Amino acid sequence: MDRVWWGRPSAFPLILLVISLLIIIVGGTIRINDAGESCPDWPQCFGTWTFDVSVEEQQQFWQENPDHVDSRGIDHRYSTFQIFTEWFHRLLVAIVAIPVLLNFIMAKRMKEKYGDRTVKVSFLAGIMLICQAIVGAVTVVLDNVDWSVALHLSLACIWASILLYQYLWMRICEGADWSILKTSQQFFNEHSKRIDSMTAAVFVLLILGAWVASTAGGQQGCSVGFPNGWPKCNGYFLPSVDSSGIIVQMIHRLGALVVGIMLILATARITGSVRQDKEAVGFKTFAHLTSGLWSLNVLIGASYIILAKLDEFPEWLSLAHLVVGVGSVLMAICASILMRFCKEKSIELSEE
Repeated sequence: MDRVWWGRPSAFPLILLVISLLIIIVGGTIRINDAGESCPDWPQCFGTWTFDVSVEEQQQFWQENPDHVDSRGIDHRYSTFQIFTEWFHRLLVAIVAIPVLLNFIMAKRMKEKYGDRTVKVSFLAGIMLICQAIVGAVTVVLDNVDWSVALHLSLACIWASILLYQYLWMRICEGADWSILKTSQQFFNEHSKRIDSMTAAVFVLLILGAWVASTAGGQQGCSVGFPNGWPKCNGYFLPSVDSSGIIVQMIHRLGALVVGIMLILATARITGSVRQDKEAVGFKTFAHLTSGLWSLNVLIGASYIILAKLDEFPEWLSLAHLVVGVGSVLMAICASILMRFCKEKSIELSEE
């Protein structure tokens, strides 16, 4: 009798995957609350290890550390909640280091059942967590410069993908009998590059979104409201690109359009092939989910601009935009990973 999911060793990387997504969501919460610089030093926060830093204590920190710079000016002060979000984000990363280490130890001890691949992947997950911490520190030191924020999100998604890979591989080693693994070699040959392209496209689009959110004037670059803010930009479909805010907005919008066309065409081709290969229906589902989440995210992104005022944006929609974008990326990555496992399974069967 198969064990319940939480009783299997594969549950460990799955739980770590959930934690990694929580860390991404908390990171998005930091951004929408304008708290990215609420802890100006690293690893401490205003020279302390707590988040309860009063206005007076913040003032004292700036007086004692004139070399630290806040992009909003030395007179800007943060609320306890803003400081807490950044502090909690760092705490999560620090705490998760322990189970990540235990994950590697487990993989080493159960190497006979799960293979050397699991050991290598669990080790890579640990390395990626260290890289995440380093980039997080760099982001703080550089006062949330746009490229560091985009890199931080990129590495977080890659880390989550590594944990997803480990979970799927361990489930296969545990005997998971998924019909998707029986997909034919012909389907792989026809669509593996297509699915990889879908994955790369939605990933790049996610990073472009992070670039917009972290660039000065990026959110307000095309104004707000309907139709001047969206679908137009400052009242024009082809606006004058005379500021960085307009440039990043238009690149993101153009990217969303190109990615959308690509996803629709790829999904149509995959759906057509599934009619001849019923075992590949799982890949059709992943393709539809990826495209569906992209469509939903276009609506969320448009609503964020349409419902906004010049001095007030519905930031909860910004967080939803991030979460749905990450979901779309993970759907595509999951399909890409399973496609590779299908190829391996097909080779094994042919050798038998």
